Amino acid sequence: MGTEQKTGFIDEICRVIELLSPSMDDFLYIYDFEKDFYYISKEAANRFRISSHMFHDTEKSFQEFVYPADYPRLMEDLQLLRTKGKNTHNLIYRWMSKNDEPIWINCRGQVMREEGVARYLVGCINEIGVKQKADNLSGLLGDSSFQAFIGEYTGQRPKGFFLRIGVDELKGINARLGVEYGNQILRVTASKIEETISEEQRLYKIIGDEFLVVDFSGGTLEDVHQIYHTLREKMEDYISENDYDAVFTLSGGVVLCQDIQHFTYSDIMRLTEYALGEAKHRGRNRCYDFSRDDYQRFLEKRNLMGKLRRAIKHDMEGFQVYYQPIFRADNGEIYGAEALMRFFTKDQKMVSPAEFIPILEESGLIIPVGRWLVHQAFSMCGEFQKLVPDFHININLSNVQIMKSDVGGDILDAIQIYNLNPQTITVELTESGFLESDYCFSDMWQEMKQAGVLLALDDFGTGYSNFRYITELQPDIIKIDRTFTMKVMENAFEYELLSLFTKMAHNLNLKICVEGIETEEEREKIYQLAPDCFQGFYFGRPCAKEQFFEQFGKQD
Repeated sequence: MGTEQKTGFIDEICRVIELLSPSMDDFLYIYDFEKDFYYISKEAANRFRISSHMFHDTEKSFQEFVYPADYPRLMEDLQLLRTKGKNTHNLIYRWMSKNDEPIWINCRGQVMREEGVARYLVGCINEIGVKQKADNLSGLLGDSSFQAFIGEYTGQRPKGFFLRIGVDELKGINARLGVEYGNQILRVTASKIEETISEEQRLYKIIGDEFLVVDFSGGTLEDVHQIYHTLREKMEDYISENDYDAVFTLSGGVVLCQDIQHFTYSDIMRLTEYALGEAKHRGRNRCYDFSRDDYQRFLEKRNLMGKLRRAIKHDMEGFQVYYQPIFRADNGEIYGAEALMRFFTKDQKMVSPAEFIPILEESGLIIPVGRWLVHQAFSMCGEFQKLVPDFHININLSNVQIMKSDVGGDILDAIQIYNLNPQTITVELTESGFLESDYCFSDMWQEMKQAGVLLALDDFGTGYSNFRYITELQPDIIKIDRTFTMKVMENAFEYELLSLFTKMAHNLNLKICVEGIETEEEREKIYQLAPDCFQGFYFGRPCAKEQFFEQFGKQD
């Protein structure tokens, strides 16, 4: 083949690629070995990190968009095609997207030879990690089909809704009855939804056990709730007809079209995912209506989560330990302090512990932060004991720390590091917390008790109050909650009850610490009950270490 013929052949192939590409999902290409020239569908330049859909100096150009770890494999295979007589190219590797994300592709091609010499590689590239357009299991169109539908929607913003439905407890059913049984549930769910919705509404299988009903015909919240409740009734009938072999529920999340700020695929998926997640978070087997206020709180919580993570990565920047004094009731001298976690944003705004501590617990970040607090508090205790030798420090433990970390070992290690007497360390645990971490706490507590660490039952008199804890744990200290303290001030019966309880505790060699003392009147009245310690704003608010030393380190 002459030079002019070769040029004409390449031009013809490029025109064919240009003609076919708009109607294909795959990317067609031709690689001219002799001229070191590469031509690929124009659409590839929009998807991958390619400066142009045609280029020379291929080895260097490939380095710009082929995932670095996969580049040597590609070069090796191309070398075999050029020089070793290999005719078929079929390689699975990764290209980089415009957003610098690795995308798995399957690059296939056939070598065209002239007199045994490799001249061209012609083939196609398809993404193997893309979402399916349809789901064969349910018989429904899939997520990418929904994405294409939204992408092509050019009309005015419709009136209607999106209902995202998820099957609850499917994972457990798969584990107990097998995946095929779980697949049957998905098929039935798809069928029941199709029976329930109108011809004007669309249904897609989104991901896993989730479906999406789309209504652009003016459907209202009343309409969508009717769909959801009818569907629930049908599924309950199905469960009953199958003799309750598998009992499961459906959760739903509703987003009205009017509540979507940017009517795009990503916004729709994000908000419907949130709505379904809220339904599951609130107990499952229910339908949640999207609320902008709820979503804003969700975003604020997520934003705070990001700040907490960054703070932990930067040596706990923003976290501080505050100390609230505890005083002896008999002589008014300082007994110790309770270490309390605080968090400040970069603009020095203090975030309420009621906001950030639940986030730390939900995410597991309470483990590193709690470990840091132990070291801060124990270090402070050692310093203060130079002024008050028998000074005690109290720390609070989270259920997450108890259940998911060796917090007992952390405490015992820190006691040795700071050379503290274990009997000056008190671990505070709420009664409700013990209920949830019973089996985990028992072993840890026995280990610390043998070392001499003290245990305080916190918030006694609220929630799960139960004398069983006193019997089983044999705590050293009972802390009376502020709520109970206020009742004692207002009610003679409650006052007498606390008096009897204090006497009983003393007979069992337990100490009583009354929290929430805020006035002299409260102090005097509670003092008559002979508690061992007082704690509350009347004696001192939580404060930073320096202020604590300044205010309470100078004993008369």
